[in-house]
Amino acid sequence: MIVTTKAIVISTIKYGDTGVIVKCFTASDGIKSYLLRGILKSKKGKLKIAYFQPLMQLEIVASHKNKGSLEYIKDVKTVYPYTSIHTQIAKSAIVLFLSEILNYSIQEEEKNDALFEFIENALQWLDIHDEIANFHLVFLTNLTKYFGFYPETEDIHKDYFDLQEGQFFDQSTMNQCITGENLTYFKRLLGIKFDEQNTIMLSSYRRNEILAIFIQYFKLHLQGFRQPKSMEVLHEVFK
Repeated sequence: MIVTTKAIVISTIKYGDTGVIVKCFTASDGIKSYLLRGILKSKKGKLKIAYFQPLMQLEIVASHKNKGSLEYIKDVKTVYPYTSIHTQIAKSAIVLFLSEILNYSIQEEEKNDALFEFIENALQWLDIHDEIANFHLVFLTNLTKYFGFYPETEDIHKDYFDLQEGQFFDQSTMNQCITGENLTYFKRLLGIKFDEQNTIMLSSYRRNEILAIFIQYFKLHLQGFRQPKSMEVLHEVFK
């Protein structure tokens, strides 16, 4: 079946000497992986490797056989040309980190309009704004909504947050909990929008602490989730 759909590039892996396997989150079918033969040596073809940088927003014409095997892309164009994401070091570091997050967390080959729209809009916001030090924390906070483990806020006034249960408690539980200053900033991230992220003043140390909490939270709630290798780059950029 030939499908024309929006797609966000999640990862690109070299295949042989001249090919790549591109994993995309598509608007039509969720996660799809495509084999692009010869793209690394092709100079005249429609498909250029530049299209498949992390989190590029594309429109693709693809053959979907839906048999669990690699699919094929027939044509591609950019639907939102980034102006700064792949040229500014801080934004590139964030995009690399988020592409790993999404690679480990989105597995389903099924349509998810709400998640696709969230990622699409978030990346466009990142592209046109400059105050972005807390962007990845707000992104992760909101991403939990689409995976079903957004923190339960009914008892947000309580002094402990159980990462396993996703709830606030009066006292520490048998599971891993956060409390104190880390909990204060964790609470402040809940419910805020990207435009409000700079209302949270974080030192680089505290930002890294909160990020580590979110990574652990994702590990506890998503099977197969791993710590992104690009975290160290992110730490260096936002010292």
